[in-house]
Parts: sequence; C-alpha cells; structure tokens
Amino acid sequence: MRVTIKEVARKAGVSTATVSRVFNDVDQVDEKTRRRVQAIARKLRYTPNAVGRSLSTRRTDAIGLLLPDIHGEFFSEVIRGADQTAQQSRYHLLVSSSHNHREEIEAALRVMSGRVDGLILMSPQIDAQTLKSNLPLNLPVVLLNCFVDGVSFDSLNIDNFGGAYQMTRHLIQHGHQHIAMIKGHAGNLDADERLRGYHQALQESRIESSEALEIPGNFSEESGYEAAKKILALSPRPNAIFASNDSMAIGALGALRELGVEIPGEMALVGFDDIPIARFLSPTLTSVRVSISELGATAIQKLVHAIREKNKHAKQHAVVPTSLALRESCGCPKAN
Repeated sequence: MRVTIKEVARKAGVSTATVSRVFNDVDQVDEKTRRRVQAIARKLRYTPNAVGRSLSTRRTDAIGLLLPDIHGEFFSEVIRGADQTAQQSRYHLLVSSSHNHREEIEAALRVMSGRVDGLILMSPQIDAQTLKSNLPLNLPVVLLNCFVDGVSFDSLNIDNFGGAYQMTRHLIQHGHQHIAMIKGHAGNLDADERLRGYHQALQESRIESSEALEIPGNFSEESGYEAAKKILALSPRPNAIFASNDSMAIGALGALRELGVEIPGEMALVGFDDIPIARFLSPTLTSVRVSISELGATAIQKLVHAIREKNKHAKQHAVVPTSLALRESCGCPKAN
C-alpha cells in the first residue's frame, strides 16, 4: 500500500505542509527538520505523487530535449552535456527525436507541452509558426542550430560558416586546389552554412567552385562512403575531401581504404564536429572542432535561466565558436 504524505508528517512530528516544502525544495524549512523528514521518508519508502506535485507547484521538474536524431556520437555528446547540467540544476531530462519530419516535430511538441518546464529544440527545418502553433506562449524555449526570425526565443547556433571557411582555407594552404565537398541534407541550416563557408574560401583564393565537386550526402557514414566512391571516379580526380560532418568523413575513410587510396598522400580528408572518435582513427582525423557536450550544457543553462525568469527575460542569440583540430588526415603532424 502506498505511503502517504500524512504518514510521513505524523512520524516526523511536522505538518503535511512542511513535508511538501521539503520535497518541493522550498527554503522555508530549517536544515535539521529537512534532514529528519527526508530520513523518515526514505525509511517509509515514500515518494511524492508527481502529478499532484506538478499541479500544486505548477512545475514538472523536467526539461524536454527534442533532437532530429539520437543516433551517432554528435547527438550522444549533446545529450551527455545537457543531462549532466540538468541534473546539477535538479531537473530531469526527457529526450525525443523527430527525424526532421514536420508531422513528427509537431506531434513531439504537443506531447512535450504540459509535461516539461522548458524545451530545447534542435531542428534545422523548424519555423516560428510551427512553434507558436504547438507550444504554450509562455513556455521557455531554447533553439539549437535553428533559423527562426524574431525575438520570441533564445537560440544557440554553431559558427558553421566560419568553421567551414577556416578548414577550406587550411586545405588550400596545404596546396590543395581541387577540393571536393560532401554536402549534408539540402535545405538543412548546418549544411547550407558549411557549404557557404567552403564557397567563400574558394572564391577568396580565386579557385573556381564546381557543382561536380559538391557531392550530396545526408550526414550518415553510408552516404560518406558512397560519396567518396563518386569522388574517386571524377576526372580529374580531386586531391582533398571536405566532409560536412565527421560521420560522413568516417564513411569516406572506409571507401578510400577499400580502394587503396593513401591518406593524406593521395587524398587529404577532413570533417566537421570533431566527435570523440576522430582522434582515435588511423590516420587521425582533422576536423572542425565544436565543443559538442558544452553545446548541450550551455543550452540547459540558458533554459534554466529562462524558467527562473518565467520567460520574461530579454532573449539572446549566441554563436558558438569553432576551431580547427589539425591531425594526420590533412597532412599535419599527429601531435597537433
């Protein structure tokens, strides 16, 4: 039989209101009383009724994280950083994926609504109307790598353009003039900005861009593998490949090895994101470094601030800087 709050209060010699304050983490209870109530609750195996608690406090103590996918190291690192920071702020993290289909995004938003105190959303295809139509107006929201006009939401965006620009410049400085690009999803904000940075670097170096060198991909290892085979069939053959993310770079690495292409001697290879496994590949993978777990952590910090301010704060739009992790696959020494 379920232990009630009244039984805990009677055993502890306090009111039910005091027990409620202890479990709702209200400061109006002295530390000695708090410890006594918690000890008795543990002994009785009492757990607060989550539904009743959320109704009385208007809090769920939960944060929603909606991602386009949960497969792969990039998303696992985002989740890791977000979850650790949420726990430090005494929130539980509820994770869902939408696979970037509008109907699934809308369904996930409706399910999250009312079940979380705030929401972090990463979906390069999202728009303001979809958000406003499927979420309460006062729900704190932080957008990750989304392009939404206006000042209704806090946002964090990776400097995709700057990172791709610097990496392309680095390849050019290595003497590469014929650089192929494995693109991400068409219409994806990250992919579009990385392609734009690649174009800008080529243009500034007076290297003519060519659509023949821009091979479609979808951010998966399989698409990187297939794209690399297409690149190797080009004539003249490129001498460098820039994959729009590390997963596609890993797929490309597999194809190059399979076909006996030496890296970086015959083909330089670089990626984007600097996922943890990049430094353990052979050759070690040069990549645009993004502090992925820190991205998730920072999003949680911004959201917790918005929750505490009851979403009445001035919304901020921040850009997450990138840097180059230079390793063997581009021709740099391993020590870098």
